[in-house]
Amino acid sequence: MAGDIPGQAVQLLGLGSAQPEHILTQEEVLAEARAVLQPRFAQFDRLAPAFENTGIVKRHSVVPFSWFREPHGWTDRSAAYVAGASAMFCDAANAALNAAGLRTDQVDVIVTVSSTGVATPTLEALVARRMGFRADVMRVPVFGLGCAGGVSGLSVARSLAAARPGAVVLLVAVEACTLLFRLDRLTKADIIATALFGDGAAACVLRTGKTEGALAQVGPGRQHMWPDTLAIMGWSVEETGLGVIFDRAIPSFAETELRPALDALWPDRNAAGRRFDRYVCHPGGAKVITALETSLDLDEGTLQVERDVLARAGNMSAPTVLFVLQDVLASGQRGRLLTMALGPGFTLSTLPLEVP
Repeated sequence: MAGDIPGQAVQLLGLGSAQPEHILTQEEVLAEARAVLQPRFAQFDRLAPAFENTGIVKRHSVVPFSWFREPHGWTDRSAAYVAGASAMFCDAANAALNAAGLRTDQVDVIVTVSSTGVATPTLEALVARRMGFRADVMRVPVFGLGCAGGVSGLSVARSLAAARPGAVVLLVAVEACTLLFRLDRLTKADIIATALFGDGAAACVLRTGKTEGALAQVGPGRQHMWPDTLAIMGWSVEETGLGVIFDRAIPSFAETELRPALDALWPDRNAAGRRFDRYVCHPGGAKVITALETSLDLDEGTLQVERDVLARAGNMSAPTVLFVLQDVLASGQRGRLLTMALGPGFTLSTLPLEVP
């Protein structure tokens, strides 16, 4: 891409994903939510249609249904997070490395993105022996990016790969969103989150230099953060766990604010020869996908891959956009792509790829 040193462009060599074993169909989630939440939340019936209008068919969780029927504190949540996120980390990382034709002991840098649990040592250290990482591997854990974490994390990994020519950089975005469900805190935002979020992980392998069979060339990322929007999305840290901050205005905000921000970041995106052939978007929810199509001047249904990922996996936060990217690449899409996601800050994170 423009600005890269010839022969030193950053390449995407492998991409992999993983989900935990427990499957939660949306029908079962609604029935369970009605049984558990209706007695505790007077407005549940009014919000229940949200479960049916999400476009989600099923999701995956690191814990079974029975886990959600009992109250949990930080100790329980942290134990479940470490176990579930570690397993997904290994599965996604191994899938990406296998796709790249590389071994775990060839990894030089690990970027770990996660916002749904806290672990110190962080996940890449916890699984280092199991994975077979070298003792001198560089660790870069990143917390707090939320739904923008897949694109922002890929941008961080890309910058590290560009700064260390020849180094193998492994990005792993892993989230266990379902563990944040709380019986002691029931707001409208909590009910919507219960209807939307699932668990999953995705991994990417990057390296500079021309590589036969590389999936794409990765350009530098660009971000836009809106002022005075801290309350749109995030976590509140509370006694028994994290509390979701999730503003109902996100779809309308995306519809009105995304285009000017995108034009500022990519002023030539509509110029001849500079147009993107495909926007690869984080599917935050059915309404968000529709808002994205409107804001990007796309025909209704253009972002069908995003809808398909949402249907089979829900909103997994950070890794979700990488699931979309994996499916878009598998479909045979070529040309200039722009990955994009909205997350806490409130921030738009973007990163271009060139697919040969």
